[in-house]
Amino acid sequence: MLLVYTFFFSIVFKARWGGEGESKAEFALVLFVGLIVFNLFAECINRAPGIILANANYVKKVIFPLEILPMVNLGAACFHMLISFFVWLLCYCIFFGIPAPTVLLFPIILLPFLLLILGISWFLASLGVYLRDVSQVTGLAVTALMFVSPIFFPITSLPEQYQRILMFNPLTLEIEMMRGALILGKAPDWLNYFQYLAITSLIASIGFAWFQKTRIGFADVI
Repeated sequence: MLLVYTFFFSIVFKARWGGEGESKAEFALVLFVGLIVFNLFAECINRAPGIILANANYVKKVIFPLEILPMVNLGAACFHMLISFFVWLLCYCIFFGIPAPTVLLFPIILLPFLLLILGISWFLASLGVYLRDVSQVTGLAVTALMFVSPIFFPITSLPEQYQRILMFNPLTLEIEMMRGALILGKAPDWLNYFQYLAITSLIASIGFAWFQKTRIGFADVI
């Protein structure tokens, strides 16, 4: 799929992150960073609404901590993401040599995004028990989110007013920070980072509280 996206957006739509001399390899690696972030989000969010229903046998076991199911789902998605990251790293080394030291910031930049995913996953996992069709809505929403995220285009290519709107997208800041560290060798703006971390920590706390409050009725519904 990376080859398809690279052909479609770099040749057909002439999308560019750098200047005219930007190579297809460079375009693919920039694109790949965005896809790594998006695929992690999509895998967790698409599975979240059905995760309790898929493990219904655990619901009536009082001692089983159901809240870990979204965490297990996130762990599996992180494993797939790490494979993609090492593929990206290998390709970068082959085409451009050793990446900048800021590549070591990868897990730090990833942390608030994991909290965001976990908070949304707890909310959707609970909601999916009571509203069985929520997974269909989630799938459409995630697909739409892919095309309004700066995955296939640089955010700077948009007019300034649209750039501000795009910053409300939960993927935008993560993709921009990740590209900055992995491709451009730039550390994130730490003020923005810690604000982002505080917001995602709050979202995770709210998602967990919602899950714990609503889990009481799981056994009755299932």
